[in-house]
Amino acid sequence: MSPTLDLPTYRLPFGDFELTILSDGTYYSDGGAIFGIIPKPLWEKKMPADERNRISTGLNSLLIRTGKQNILVETGIGNKLGEKQARIYQPQARLLGSMQAAGIKPEQIDIVINSHLHFDHCGWNTVINDGVAVPTFPNARYYAPEGEWQVANEQRERDAVSYISNNYDPLIRSGQMQLLQRDCEITPGISACNYPGHTRAMMAIMVESGGKKACYISDLIPTTAHLDLVWGMGYDLFPLETIENKKRYYRQAIPEKWLTIFTHDPKIPWGYLGLNEQQKITVAGCQ
Repeated sequence: MSPTLDLPTYRLPFGDFELTILSDGTYYSDGGAIFGIIPKPLWEKKMPADERNRISTGLNSLLIRTGKQNILVETGIGNKLGEKQARIYQPQARLLGSMQAAGIKPEQIDIVINSHLHFDHCGWNTVINDGVAVPTFPNARYYAPEGEWQVANEQRERDAVSYISNNYDPLIRSGQMQLLQRDCEITPGISACNYPGHTRAMMAIMVESGGKKACYISDLIPTTAHLDLVWGMGYDLFPLETIENKKRYYRQAIPEKWLTIFTHDPKIPWGYLGLNEQQKITVAGCQ
């Protein structure tokens, strides 16, 4: 039985925009992989594991309604995993239902942004129709980092399993997906900025409206349990860069009061960061 997740509706006015957390449900992850070098007696106090060392991992996407466009950041795991992967991860494939609950249809999405191209971040980019991968969001322009696509094509021993070509290659061939070579503004108030560590080309998605800032920081800080500088994932290809880019992020996000969105936290999808008396990073959730 797959883990369950019944998130309340997380919707927030944000300047002239409206932000909504959407969920593709949860999936099972190995706790040791999610927390890397951190000893289990420490991390399981924050995210308890089952008898097989698995933890329930969230799949949070962000819907941005600007008043002119509907923008979707990340599309979860989707429903295209192979039999073995589906048996391991037991995904719930709930994003389309979550969109329906939020009052948005796939054809109403104007822009889709993938922070990177690991299968748990772009799975609903496409669906299989008569054996062919077609866009789930037919009217959307898709964006993803070019460096991610290049690495995916290399099929390296270390991370080939993280990529599923049907999530992006059909969109690139058709011209519906644009590959980003550098930091840029995608549409007014929405930009992408490189934050290496998890992968070399991974991007954070910045949202700015009415003097407020938010950031979908993706797998640089996947959950609130990863706020500490050295609490990274075993999946991070460049762990020292993860630490340096967390520092870089905190230098801006804390004093400027950015809203931080956590891609894999099953309980706290977003919040505002701060420092306690011991100078430890804290988070205050918001509804």
